[in-house]
Amino acid sequence: MRREEKKAIVDSLAEKLKEYSHFYLTDTAQLNAADTSNLRRKCFENDIRLVVVKNTLLKRALEQSEMNLEELYPVLAGTTSIMFANSGNTPAKIIKEFRKLHDKPLLKGAYVQESVYLGDIMLDALVSVKTKEELIGDIILLLQSPAKNVISALKSGGDKLHGVLETLSKKEQNQSNN
Repeated sequence: MRREEKKAIVDSLAEKLKEYSHFYLTDTAQLNAADTSNLRRKCFENDIRLVVVKNTLLKRALEQSEMNLEELYPVLAGTTSIMFANSGNTPAKIIKEFRKLHDKPLLKGAYVQESVYLGDIMLDALVSVKTKEELIGDIILLLQSPAKNVISALKSGGDKLHGVLETLSKKEQNQSNN
């Protein structure tokens, strides 16, 4: 491969690192062509870009990016595929689902929500990472809950107050009639 070709690949990878907010480094070695094709299809269906890369070129792209990603350098060994995604947990869900039938892909590392995750043991943690939209929904529910409780209490309190006033009014009427 010529120097110009390598530079073009590094520049392309660096652009993708800027374009996508999350990426996963995986080991897909020893997957046969059919399994690799199935994995690529699942990624495509979920708006994830799966690319097999040379470790040296990926390292240069990571160095070229403006992010602090030195923690990922040690995992750049053997076969490396990178999954670019805009959702932090979708690649982890795909990997976990795919591994119900296969031994691979293995998670080498990931950059999700401005944090670095290292090793396959982090897969379950990454599956449970919530997206920005899910977090906003949770916050809205939390904010609505106290307001609903206050409204409910005021409404039931109003009903009780109305009942007490009605009872007192009837009591006064009975006393004035006697």
